[in-house]
Amino acid sequence: MRIEWARLKAESMDEKNRDGNMTDTKSPDQNLVGHYRRPGLGGSLLAALEKAGKTVRSYEDTAAFDEFHMRGRAATRDLARFAEIGSGMRVLDLGCGLGGPARLLTAEYGARVTGIDLMEEFIEAAVMLTAMAKMDRSPAFVRGDMLHLPFDGKSFDAAWSQHTLMNIADKTALFGEIHRVLVAGGILAFYDVVAGTLPGRYYPVQWASDASMDHLPDESEMLRLLDSGGFEPVALHDETAACLKWFESIRSKMNKRSAEAPSDAPPAPGLHLVIGPDTAEKAANTVSNLREDRIRVIMGTWRKKGRVG
Repeated sequence: MRIEWARLKAESMDEKNRDGNMTDTKSPDQNLVGHYRRPGLGGSLLAALEKAGKTVRSYEDTAAFDEFHMRGRAATRDLARFAEIGSGMRVLDLGCGLGGPARLLTAEYGARVTGIDLMEEFIEAAVMLTAMAKMDRSPAFVRGDMLHLPFDGKSFDAAWSQHTLMNIADKTALFGEIHRVLVAGGILAFYDVVAGTLPGRYYPVQWASDASMDHLPDESEMLRLLDSGGFEPVALHDETAACLKWFESIRSKMNKRSAEAPSDAPPAPGLHLVIGPDTAEKAANTVSNLREDRIRVIMGTWRKKGRVG
């Protein structure tokens, strides 16, 4: 039977709105919205799943396309361990995308996750995929602006960011908002891209079409901004080599799959549906930027300064 995007979208959105698990606030950053806009994303995902003969029965069935950061779910689990995410923790997922990390943190770590993203189609798809996964407990999703978080102060035990900080020019304001919504001693866990030693980058990349959208500090500047924003370091890891190795593994798997697949086989659902038609070019530029030390990838956990309690 043909999957109907409009029906599933309406059903999942109605269910979430009844439960209070989704709110909507207007995004002020139209350049960023234009870069990430994917009209009809939910329908495209469903059509690709149907053509490939795949069914979403759990959060694990969407791993191929719902975590669009380097190293995918392996990086999410690494960051969760570093941040010591545990049962009942209130986690704010900044730039949640299609909700992959939010679902994983809910299902595997027992966290109470709220995801926020600028993109309406990302939030709609996150709600839809979560409903399809039939989770015992579901994360909540909010469309909104990270520079004006629609939450009360001290609402979260941890803030979570994967490949999101690079899209925010005013990181002082961003860290101020994160600091505001975290409890004393709350954790900021991030896995992000920073500038390397060689100036300039090859474009387009996943987070920017050109230099005007690229807001990468180098590592030392990021650490200074975090310190002045009221955060103290807990752990910091350089993931650059691991990311390059991951890209090589992905390329090898894609070449093998292409050689073995029948010529008329439908394309598998993947990140190209989310990143867009220039996915391969963006990936190639990212690899070049990594190899030439134009960018680096770091994973860190930081604690809100101040007395707990």
